[in-house]
Amino acid sequence: MTEPNARTLNTVPWPGDAEPPERLLTREWLVTNGLGGYASQSVAGTNTRRYHGLLVAALPTPIGRTVMLRHLSELLRLPDGRYVRLTGEERTHTEGDLPEILSEFRLEMGLPVWRYQVGDTVLEKRVLLPYGQNTVHVSYRLVQGDHVRLVLRPRLNFRGHEEHVAQAPAEYYVEACGHRYEVHLREPGHLPPLRLFMHGRSPELVLDGGSISEFFYRIEWSRGYDHVGPVWSPGRFNIELRGGEECTLVASTESWDTIMALAPAQALHADFNRRERLLVQAHPAARTGMAAELVLAADQFIISPFSRQADAARAQAEGDQARTVIAGYHWFTDWGRDTMISLEGLTLTTGRHAEAGYILRTFLHYVKDGLIPNMFPEGKNEGLYHTADATLWFFHAMDRYVQVTNDRLTLRHALPTFMSIVEHHLRGTRFGIGVDPSDGLLRQGAEGYQLTWMDAKVDGWVVTPRRGKAVELNALFYNALRLMERWLREEGEEANALQMGQHARRVRDSFNRRFWNAQTGALFDVVDGEQGDDPAIRPNMLFSISLPHPVLEPAHWHSVLDVAMQKLVTPVGLRSLAPGHPDYKPRYDGDLRARDAAYHQGTVWGWLAGPFADAWLKVHPEDARGIRHLLDGFTAHLREACIGSISEIFDAEEPYTPRGCIAQAWSVAEVLRVLVKVSER
Repeated sequence: MTEPNARTLNTVPWPGDAEPPERLLTREWLVTNGLGGYASQSVAGTNTRRYHGLLVAALPTPIGRTVMLRHLSELLRLPDGRYVRLTGEERTHTEGDLPEILSEFRLEMGLPVWRYQVGDTVLEKRVLLPYGQNTVHVSYRLVQGDHVRLVLRPRLNFRGHEEHVAQAPAEYYVEACGHRYEVHLREPGHLPPLRLFMHGRSPELVLDGGSISEFFYRIEWSRGYDHVGPVWSPGRFNIELRGGEECTLVASTESWDTIMALAPAQALHADFNRRERLLVQAHPAARTGMAAELVLAADQFIISPFSRQADAARAQAEGDQARTVIAGYHWFTDWGRDTMISLEGLTLTTGRHAEAGYILRTFLHYVKDGLIPNMFPEGKNEGLYHTADATLWFFHAMDRYVQVTNDRLTLRHALPTFMSIVEHHLRGTRFGIGVDPSDGLLRQGAEGYQLTWMDAKVDGWVVTPRRGKAVELNALFYNALRLMERWLREEGEEANALQMGQHARRVRDSFNRRFWNAQTGALFDVVDGEQGDDPAIRPNMLFSISLPHPVLEPAHWHSVLDVAMQKLVTPVGLRSLAPGHPDYKPRYDGDLRARDAAYHQGTVWGWLAGPFADAWLKVHPEDARGIRHLLDGFTAHLREACIGSISEIFDAEEPYTPRGCIAQAWSVAEVLRVLVKVSER
């Protein structure tokens, strides 16, 4: 077994000449539990977001993800009697404490480790969520020094992780049995108690009757949300540490039998074994360096949908295990589109083939009216179906899966459903999604709905409705028809295969006649839209080249790619709209309306590096080095925002500030996939 400190993949020395203290608050860390639950804070240990907490538990429907243990106030008493602070705390936007003795933050096998030093005293802290449990271990080890005293004050805030922080403080009470403690709500509803236990030599919990403090959330403040709220503490844990000794605070919503099944050292060893297996089973090019970091980051998004127990029961009855993909942390749930786009990078590149099959078979159960769900709302069993492209990405994901695994049984099982999907699209289905009989192109649009991946909506305003015939939808539809043609022929269904081929040829002919825009040397983004044909330069045109069955005539590939290179490509992905357009927005910030107005109007998306790379390598098959160079910006990014992961979006212009979710599934998946792809050339 590799020792923990032998697989350090990302180290951030602290302090540093180029590191202003403010960056302790803008960098964040994330640990997940395979259920959708997580722990996350700023590197300083402050909760700058409503979503932050040391234990955000994934609880069954209808509860959803819930902040249970908000954070720990940590004081270290040195041998000379001085107290120093390990954790930052903010009470207002102008007042706050930063850690006083932090010397280093690093990831070991994807897990966060803090190193504190003052004089000859060195203490290390790490956070672990045992896989498959709503449990957190916060461990401390006196690496160097004779003895110290730790004073840990748990601060609690039982609330849904999306709920605003400014609400009346709840009433709690504590039950104790020996050194086991349970914190309950006086009006519990569906919430379980939070169970607390301290491993170590002679720990004590000093109950002080409960205390309420107000804390400030700076990112909520900057985004225009409630940003000051109460937290409650039952008291403080005191524990002595001598040289080389360790102690661990355990907080959990699990049963005591589960909590006590593994000692903290055993749980850490088991988790490192699991992470080592993730690296060993990944593609050989993904076992070291940046790609290895992304393999571990990818693990955070693949979950058992613990809150949707019907999924688990159905899968178990079929001999499967329910799996899905969290689109992004902290606030996304599982989205159909993101799942299908991410599947190749998250599961096939990483060698998690069985889980890829679980995911695809899980989604087969959710097809309705020829569509898969756009997303599953937090704490709900039923999905929302307002998407025109997620279902078409399903075909692509199945193709990638079968190419890697040759699992013909799953494909055969899916074919009747896929035939039904095509038939629904040919005759028309919900939200105006259907083929125009005049030219065979796929159109979509319904008032008040955002149906493509450019799906920002605020206060009823659909920012980029794109109603009409969108370029990427028709590229995806053509790709799906060609895949169906091949699959049906391989299964001996020649008549149906011929029919799919006829539809595909019609789409291709109409596409190349309608979408080519000689004036821009690129493609229209939408034709037959509400305002006619839209010449906006967007990355959507790249899918006409990048997919396995490109719909665009090769004669136009160079021109489309050159336009994208000149106007859209950045070091961290592609702009969603070219500069110079009247709707172009260079920054994604401000309140919700201002952010959504910029979301797909220039804002850079990291995941688009994937389709651009695919298109580039079709046009320049010998230039894998050029694509690898275009990924260099992500190398530096792994040390900012969420350490070791890739953000959802970035500002459209330098310095390309990370925005949105701090860790996004398709960003990680597509960059990892491309890293492996270029390594093979």
